Amino acid sequence: VRLVESGGGLVQPGGSLRLSCAASGLAFGNVPMSWVRQAPGKGPELVSSITPRGDIEYYTDSVKGRFTISRDNAKNTLYLQMTSLKSEDAAVYYCTLGFRPVVTDLDRLSRGQGTQVTVSA
Repeated sequence: VRLVESGGGLVQPGGSLRLSCAASGLAFGNVPMSWVRQAPGKGPELVSSITPRGDIEYYTDSVKGRFTISRDNAKNTLYLQMTSLKSEDAAVYYCTLGFRPVVTDLDRLSRGQGTQVTVSA
């Protein structure tokens, strides 16, 4: 399994970013997927999950109404549209497999190298 995250960057508070995760080596359309983030000095946090067909989504409370997870199974790609970004959203974002997976240890997850999101004026 290979997961490659992209789309991070520096954005001002209130701004938007769209993250992408290109997946290979798996039957992507059959796999639930998630976004996880880790901020400096903090443990990993599950941000959002989506079922294989995209019919059920999960969001952690702090991002509800601001983030939208989606997927394009034809392109083997997972997305996270982030709007109204706050300083507390700054973190390295990773995509991983599963719906609401346990994320206490990033090393136990199938994930890519991550993409850095910095929120600063």
